Amino acid sequence: MAEKPIAIVTGVGPGTGSAIVRRFAGEGFRVIALARSPERIRALEQELPDTHAVICDVSSQSQVADAVGDIRKRYGAPSVLIHNAVGGGWGRFLEIEPQMLDRNFQVNVMGLLYLAREVAPDMIKVGRGTILVTGNTSAIRGKANFAGFAPTKAAQRVLSESIARDLGPRGIHVAYVLIDAVIDVPRMRERMRDAPDEFFIKPSAIADELWHLHTQDRSAWSFLTELRPFGENW
Repeated sequence: MAEKPIAIVTGVGPGTGSAIVRRFAGEGFRVIALARSPERIRALEQELPDTHAVICDVSSQSQVADAVGDIRKRYGAPSVLIHNAVGGGWGRFLEIEPQMLDRNFQVNVMGLLYLAREVAPDMIKVGRGTILVTGNTSAIRGKANFAGFAPTKAAQRVLSESIARDLGPRGIHVAYVLIDAVIDVPRMRERMRDAPDEFFIKPSAIADELWHLHTQDRSAWSFLTELRPFGENW
């Protein structure tokens, strides 16, 4: 069943993750969504051809190894990995439970490590592949109320760079997408009812940029890409 290229996408919710799945499925990929519960993407499985849910907690090394091994056996070796899953939370360093920081680190950083280590060997063999990671401004700054989250995104960005410097010369494009915006999803619309449309970033626009990164000419690869609405202060 390897006639179609395989893309693994983590963190498939109602916003960015679903948009990524739709974009890559629309370009002819067989998309595998790693999720702790398949119910999240049941509708996508029914809507899109060759879109499949695989139960996996990306913070578990054994679950990632089993999931990718099963994907490789059933569908073929993935040529694209998009790590969009995120562990988050708010609180100042004196307020948070230390377990919050550890939990978010396991999803954001260790999950990336486990996933990349599973997919990279096959990419190295053929001399091509794409690994994309979605992040946000916490990757480059630590606000007071993000003490349990920002350190993990900063570590994720640096790990992505280490992977990029290792795999780039082997023909594998690794990029980190820093999303400096409020994503247009129902819960944020509900929370920010007075915000105009142009305040939000569209999930489909994020997915378009990920597709652009995947298709970039090898002579002009990006690593750190920043996305924000035209009116965003930065």
